[in-house]
Amino acid sequence: MKVLCIGEALIDMICTDRGSSLSKGQNFLKKAGGAPANVAAAIAALGAQVDMAAKVGKDPFGQHLIELLQEMGVSTNWVIQDPHHFTTFAFVSLMEEGERDFYFNRGADGQLSSEDLAALQIKDYSIIHFGSATGFLPGPLQSAYTDLLAKAKENNAIISFDPNYRHLLFQNNTQSFIDQSWPFIEQCHFFKLSDEEALLITGCDTVQHAAAALRKKSNAVFAITLGKEGTLLSVGDHLEMIGSIAITPVDATGAGDAFVGAVLFQLINYTAAQLQVIELVEWKKIIANANKAGARTCEYMGAMEAFKHLNNSIFN
Repeated sequence: MKVLCIGEALIDMICTDRGSSLSKGQNFLKKAGGAPANVAAAIAALGAQVDMAAKVGKDPFGQHLIELLQEMGVSTNWVIQDPHHFTTFAFVSLMEEGERDFYFNRGADGQLSSEDLAALQIKDYSIIHFGSATGFLPGPLQSAYTDLLAKAKENNAIISFDPNYRHLLFQNNTQSFIDQSWPFIEQCHFFKLSDEEALLITGCDTVQHAAAALRKKSNAVFAITLGKEGTLLSVGDHLEMIGSIAITPVDATGAGDAFVGAVLFQLINYTAAQLQVIELVEWKKIIANANKAGARTCEYMGAMEAFKHLNNSIFN
């Protein structure tokens, strides 16, 4: 059984002048990134088979991403190099408590099209994960994203969703992000939101009210991550707070992606029908393990570098 992740693979340029804004930072460190690429790398690090569908530039940075994903154990058969667009960059500043700020220089990731994926066999995958921060921006990727959702639904694959909201990308059109998120929330089997995303998408003032609003629209199991406080888990009529573990944070980049990767790793041998009958006690264990994966990722600089320290022994 395999997972397919679709969306951006990009280069994070991390400002190593801790606490400095991007405008004041002087030193930057190149790291591979992109939320769905991070999820794929985390799944591979934990020991499962995973494919990445993305577009990168036909340049040294795109080649670096392909080689690193392969090194992590991710299949790159559907990572396409575009000779006409440069690899996407995200400039990242690390502020206090490991929090981040972004500036995007978008390139090839948005050019992934439905035609690029025409030969992809959905039946080869038990889980399709949609986790692209750029998937709702205009362009070929937007159409490829929604087309693949329809195919995943038709083929009864488990559908996973993480919207990965970035204010910089949607600051002038937040409603577009919200409107495009709802069809994925309504049709997926599992989704993960940050507390910020839950409040934004539902328009509610507390995560508990947001959870209630999400339940009215979706039958999916979902998790609202609350940083060091843990995760709010919704399963059917149950709403449970699952605690995390204490760490000293270095860099929060990729923590949510490690969380999602750990959840999907634990679901890989289920069918969509079987997913509906997993008991609450098992879901609590799955989310507790995912919290551990997310927390451990925060102890290292750079997402994929952190994932090299991930393995399923952290679940013990």
